[in-house]
Amino acid sequence: MQEYQLTLEDKQILWGKPIDIESLIGKEPNDSIRRGANEALDWNLPAGIYRAKDIVMELDKMLEAMLVQLGEPVNDDPTVLLDSLQANLAISGRVSSLPLGPLALEDKAGIELTAQATRIGEQLVSWAREINSDKRTLAQYGPETLGKIEFRSHCYGHPLIPEAIAQVWGPYGGPRIMQIYNEYLHQFVLLRDALLPFSNWEEVPFEVKEYTDFKGLRFLEPVREVFLTQLLGKKLTHKSIVQYAQGVVSSGLSKAGYGFQYRLGSVLPAVLGESARTAPLYLLKWHPVQTIAADDTQDVTAVSFDYEYDDYYAAPRIEAGEGTPVKEDAFSLPEENDDEPSIARLLPSSGTDRTTLRFSLEMNDRECSVDLGQLFRGHRFLYRPKKNGDASGALVKRNTSSVHLAADILSRSGMVTDSDGIHFIATGGNELVLWALLGKLYPENVVLLDTGDREELEAAYISGKGFGTQFLLL
Repeated sequence: MQEYQLTLEDKQILWGKPIDIESLIGKEPNDSIRRGANEALDWNLPAGIYRAKDIVMELDKMLEAMLVQLGEPVNDDPTVLLDSLQANLAISGRVSSLPLGPLALEDKAGIELTAQATRIGEQLVSWAREINSDKRTLAQYGPETLGKIEFRSHCYGHPLIPEAIAQVWGPYGGPRIMQIYNEYLHQFVLLRDALLPFSNWEEVPFEVKEYTDFKGLRFLEPVREVFLTQLLGKKLTHKSIVQYAQGVVSSGLSKAGYGFQYRLGSVLPAVLGESARTAPLYLLKWHPVQTIAADDTQDVTAVSFDYEYDDYYAAPRIEAGEGTPVKEDAFSLPEENDDEPSIARLLPSSGTDRTTLRFSLEMNDRECSVDLGQLFRGHRFLYRPKKNGDASGALVKRNTSSVHLAADILSRSGMVTDSDGIHFIATGGNELVLWALLGKLYPENVVLLDTGDREELEAAYISGKGFGTQFLLL
C-alpha cells in the first residue's frame, strides 16, 4: 500500500493512506444563486467540499450583485466596499471584527493566532480583489439576474468605514444593499476565524451542508463563539484549539486529544515535518491522509488521537544514567556517532475507546519509538537559551555534567529524567532524532541549542526553571 509521505529536506515521515482530495473539491451540483421563497433571487452556499479560495469565489457573487444594484454612480468600482472589508478583517481599527492588536496578547498561543489572523485576512482580501477584477460573476449571470438578488441577513451588523457608509446608505443604496453587504462581510469574518487554527489554511478542505434556516458558513457560529471567548479571555489551550478545529471541519467528534482524523484527512500539530526551532507551538496542520485506514467499502472514520498518558506527570520515569562526564570548563561536545535515520513512521494503535500514535525510527539497528502526543507536548514545553538575560543570582549550581548518545536515551523505557546535573544529548542536526528525544525526555528544563558555543551555553544554563536537572539538546 502506498504511504503518505511528509518531507523535510532529506528526511521523511511515512504513514497511512493518501487521500485524493482534488477529486472531491468543486463538485457542488447546485448554484449558490437560486430563487427564494418570495420569488426574489437568494444566495446560499451549495452543499459540498470547499477550500478558502472556493468560498471567496462564491462570495464574489454577492459583491457583484451589490455593484449592479448600486448602479452607474459606482461605475462598477468595488474599491470602497473592498476597503471596508479589509478594515473589517484587520486586527485593529474602529471597524475591526477581531481586535487582537489592541489586546497585545502575550501568551504563546495568542501571539501565534494574532499573526495568523493578519495573514489570513490580508490574503482573503487580496483574493476578493483579484476575483472581482475578472468579472466572471457578471459574465456568468448578467446584470438583470444579479439585480434581482435580495435576502434578509440575520445579524446585528458589521461597522463600515465612512466611505462605505456613504455608498451603501447613499441615494443609490439602502436597506436592500445593506442586507447583502452585511452578509458578505459576515461570511468573510466566519471564514477568516474558521481558518485560524491551521498553518496551511489555504489547503484545508471542509464540508458545508446547506441549511434552510441560515446561510453559508453560519453553521460555524456556535463553535466560533466558544473559541473566541477563550482567545479573547486569554484562556486558550492546545486542546481548545483542537476542539475548535474539529468543529470547523465538521468531524462529528466531541472529545479532543492532540489531533484527529476526519473524512477529508488528518489534522496534527504543525511541528510535524517542520524544524523544531521555528515551527509554531499551537497551530495545527492538515494532511491529506487516512491515518487509520478504512476498507474500500467503508467511509473514513472520525478518530481523536489521544496521548499515551493524559497526565504526563504520572507517566513512568527512568534516570538518564551517568553518560560520559564533561569537564565544567569544556564547551565542546563529542560528535554523535549514531547512525543517521532518514525515515520515521507513525504507527497507530487503536483500542476499544482510544487511539494512540507512535513515532518510530531505527538507530543502530534498534527500533526506537515514542508517543507522538508526548513528542508534541515536549515541543510546546521546550525552552530556548535566554538572550541578553541577567545571569546574576539565576544560575543554580548543578553537580555534574555529562554527554549521552541519543540512541541510549531513546532505547530506555518510560520517560527519561534525572535527579541532578546537566545532560547534553547531541542529535547530529537530525530533526527526526530531535523530535524523538522531545517525546522521550520528561518535559521539564529541556533546552534546545543551536551552536553549543560558550555564549549560548551560558544562556542555556539560566534557561528553564532555574533548578533541577537540565537536558541540553544540540
